[in-house]
Amino acid sequence: MDLLAAAGDRPVFEHGARAVTGAQMLGLVRRIAAGLRAAAVGPGDGLAMMLGVTPEAFAATIAAYVVGARAVGVRPGLPDGQLRHVLHQDITAVVTDAATGPEHARRTLTVAELLSTPGVDGPLRLSGRPEDVARLVYTSGSTGTPKACAQTYAAMDAAWTARPAAWPPAIRELASRLRRYLVFGSLGSQVMMEYGVLTLAAGGTMVVADRPAFPDAITRHRATASVITVPRLYKLVAAQRAAPADLSSLRALMVSGSPMEASRLREALDVLGPVVFQGYGQTETGTISMATPQDVPPSVGFPPDVVDVEIRDADGRPVPPGVDGELYVRTPAQAVGYWADPAETAEVFVDGWVRTRDLGHFDEDGRLYLAGRTRDVIIVNANLYYAGPIERALATSPDVAEAYVVGAPDEDTGEAVHAFVVPAADRIPDLGSLRTLVGERLGDACVPATITVLDEVPTAPNGKPDKRLLTTAIPRAGNSAP
Repeated sequence: MDLLAAAGDRPVFEHGARAVTGAQMLGLVRRIAAGLRAAAVGPGDGLAMMLGVTPEAFAATIAAYVVGARAVGVRPGLPDGQLRHVLHQDITAVVTDAATGPEHARRTLTVAELLSTPGVDGPLRLSGRPEDVARLVYTSGSTGTPKACAQTYAAMDAAWTARPAAWPPAIRELASRLRRYLVFGSLGSQVMMEYGVLTLAAGGTMVVADRPAFPDAITRHRATASVITVPRLYKLVAAQRAAPADLSSLRALMVSGSPMEASRLREALDVLGPVVFQGYGQTETGTISMATPQDVPPSVGFPPDVVDVEIRDADGRPVPPGVDGELYVRTPAQAVGYWADPAETAEVFVDGWVRTRDLGHFDEDGRLYLAGRTRDVIIVNANLYYAGPIERALATSPDVAEAYVVGAPDEDTGEAVHAFVVPAADRIPDLGSLRTLVGERLGDACVPATITVLDEVPTAPNGKPDKRLLTTAIPRAGNSAP
């Protein structure tokens, strides 16, 4: 709210030909907050935010916090069963910019209806209580059923995103590049919204990309920054090699969702210039670290001073630099647990730490490197093998642009490794050579039983590679090609 007030007549949100200033956005927040209060929505009430990417959607999200409600971002494209589940998690009402709400909603409040309530003059009354849950953010579900991470108002208040004086060096460098930040998909996305708030704090403008195809959206909107997933970054690099577009406005691409192989990151920096920032974080923790274009690939940078990271072995003991282990993290704004899921909360939130279930290590200088997921394993002949190292080995081949590995039951070995690769531009992978490459680096047990060549990897609604869908595409025998 302070950022919007300070912006005054400066545009903070651009949607097509429409530019909304800080003062105008503050007015929208006031009116929608008044509408929510008139609808008897207040502290402790759950609001499912089913909204597009518009100025009003942003204002409605902020207004939900003003009245002290529990805002639940609903990602577009959820299967009907998941949507029904979300809307029955203690939801008081659905807030939507559509004419009607979903059939599963107990009560629907439209943005138009909320805006019709007269605003209030004077200082806004903020009703959030520190111990109340301010928002539920659903995990991607990449390792199972999506879970709702509960973040309190106290945790949101402790976050450094909106406070420039608290920015760590990597965030300070990124913030200087956020003059025109593309927003698309859903403001219910934690990543999209957090970078949006950072943009406001940096004096920039959130710019809506109704058609977020790259590189067209960047050139059309003269964007200086955008969030991008690893598969989309690879496609952008290939497109720039084939037919370069004018990306002279671009200053920052914030890669999220999955780690990058070092050679592919170097290629992206070579083709696009020093614009790639690789962020690492989780829904449970928020940002853990960020690598700037100047950092050493494939490190994800140095965690800031306010973030505690320990690398621990299977027995929970810290390991020395250079040794992989599970990352345990504490951040000022981390979640307090999973909504209505005490068993999973007890497993992940341990003595004030968050078990990330990611594998990684520090180098001697304190840089953080990721090595895969603790659950992303294949059990071959009763031995555990992580998918991450196999994927990275395959990706070192000049014929491979992307590599993904899954496990599946096998009559002889219990489970077997199955790989999916996307070819590099104008290359045809030799599957036998890829098997040899993996065997030489990691041993025979890691050699894929099948290697399937794909034109592109299938993605989940959040843009991450969908490994569960890949598992259903494992060929019954032999190799597979397009």
